[in-house]
Amino acid sequence: MSDQKLTKEQVSFFNTFGFLAFPGLLADRIDEIIREFEDIFKKRGGGHFGKPHEGKQRSCIVPFPDQSAVLSSLLDDPRIHGLASSLLGDDFNYMPSDGNYYSGDTNWHSDTDWRPAGLDGDILHIKLAFYLDPLTRDTGALRVIPGSHRKGDAFAESLQGNLGRSLETCGVHARDVPAVALETVPGDVLVFNHNLKHAAFGGGGWRRMFTMNLCQRFPEARIQELRDYLNGISRFWLDRAYGEIMMNTAGPQRRRHLEQVMANDSHLAALSKKARETMAEPSRG
Repeated sequence: MSDQKLTKEQVSFFNTFGFLAFPGLLADRIDEIIREFEDIFKKRGGGHFGKPHEGKQRSCIVPFPDQSAVLSSLLDDPRIHGLASSLLGDDFNYMPSDGNYYSGDTNWHSDTDWRPAGLDGDILHIKLAFYLDPLTRDTGALRVIPGSHRKGDAFAESLQGNLGRSLETCGVHARDVPAVALETVPGDVLVFNHNLKHAAFGGGGWRRMFTMNLCQRFPEARIQELRDYLNGISRFWLDRAYGEIMMNTAGPQRRRHLEQVMANDSHLAALSKKARETMAEPSRG
């Protein structure tokens, strides 16, 4: 089956507002997706190093889709591959991705450190989010602020500086900041720019969600930026960026999206060794 590409209007919407929602995109696969999600957490005994999820704080596993042939195959699905290639180009990178049980509120943030863009501009990073429970605005659905991903824009920069203290600066609690709530049911897929400000409020302690992080291929002149980006996963004590199943079940198409990271993650083993020596346990963040 050929890729299901986005329309030019969808691409324009994403570039303008920073997100897209695809109701029911994977409804035909949701039963096996949930089964595999639960199986990974069961095999791990919970989150990091077997800590059971108790509904009090986030439990996170990295890498996550990589630990299941079924979830790894989502990268090959014409709907997911078409979506990704429409936004990032046919040679996009699959990046380390996580699986989570969320608990409570998640305050406003971007999935980036918001550094100024380089001389050649940002490398576009996107997140595909798969929520495995029905979520409404007041029970933990993802909320986004359209247009907040545009670094250098006066609106986006104002949010970056003030959103963390919205009550002090704007007189509104974080949960009352104007935003779009992307209510979901299992089988829906959300995609957003890593820079986009997002949050969730009012959810319970057992919200299931996993991600697929993707980005544009790094130009050869900026490979060190890719290596620096990968440094962050050493806190999970990982010697490689990907799991064995993701790599070993990859066909030629998927390998194209793994090859640049696989060629530049050899330094992780030393960083992870140092992390194991200096930390009692991996970060839960």
